[in-house]
Amino acid sequence: MKILMVGAGATGGYFGGRLLESGQDVTFLVRSRRAESLARTGLVIRSATGDFTAPLPKTVQADALHQAFDLIVVSCKAYHLPQVIEDMAPAVGPQTTILPLLNGMRHLDLLDARFGAERVLGGQCVIAATLDADGAVRHLNTSHSLTFGERDGSRSARVEQIAQAMAKARFEPRLSTTILQDMWDKWVFLASLAGITCLMRAPVGDIMAAPGGKQATLGLLDDCRRVAEAHGHAPSEAVLQRARSVLTEQGSTLTASMLRDLEQGGAIEADHIVGDLLARGEASGLDLPMLRVAYAHLKAYEARRSHSGKG
Repeated sequence: MKILMVGAGATGGYFGGRLLESGQDVTFLVRSRRAESLARTGLVIRSATGDFTAPLPKTVQADALHQAFDLIVVSCKAYHLPQVIEDMAPAVGPQTTILPLLNGMRHLDLLDARFGAERVLGGQCVIAATLDADGAVRHLNTSHSLTFGERDGSRSARVEQIAQAMAKARFEPRLSTTILQDMWDKWVFLASLAGITCLMRAPVGDIMAAPGGKQATLGLLDDCRRVAEAHGHAPSEAVLQRARSVLTEQGSTLTASMLRDLEQGGAIEADHIVGDLLARGEASGLDLPMLRVAYAHLKAYEARRSHSGKG
């Protein structure tokens, strides 16, 4: 199977590197600066689950991409997706399958519109990783799962082939027959975590120590839950209980990566993670006060960032 990893950052570099380590034919679609870095240092993974170095990984830049691939794995930030779609288009052939790992649902609409829904699987991953100053992928804990599946819940030949291709990789692949529910469950949790930690500019434990912090957190979680329910994907009570437990843990240092991006003055996925959830909920006639405030806060940050010349 010929695999194109769109990007070789923390997520794409990690999962693509693990697939390469297991013997798969992997090419990384990257921009010039990352291509130069990989040519100089190789693709390096540092992890408690095992280190790996590929001295000369195959890379391609958009202007030189002229061949179709069997599988395209998309792991970019949501705000880069429109350009990524154009960059990867030459690699989409008659039999190509696209596996996006972005959070939320908006990306499915964009990919479906450009390439056709029949090409696009559902997918998500759980990974805490970053690129260090030398361009190495630093895996920050031992979680490294990648879940994928047909959006209609079937076990098609192509997802079975993908499962087989990933079986020997040093991460946790999972073929799901409920991938859309899996994605909604993660979206509800992530929008709650990102919304509340960005709104309060604090980790979960500090929010719990603040008067009204727990009520605000659970109010936001309930707003997100109601949107999922309105779209036929209500989280189970077990999923909600896990979310409540994590989001209200006393002393927890957990924050969303969106807060880290915000505190560093970087771009954030406000529209994709929080705004799209709010829009879908309001289109269903829901009143979502906490979600609305969380989104307004993020958009105010983006406006201020734009005025400073960073946007």
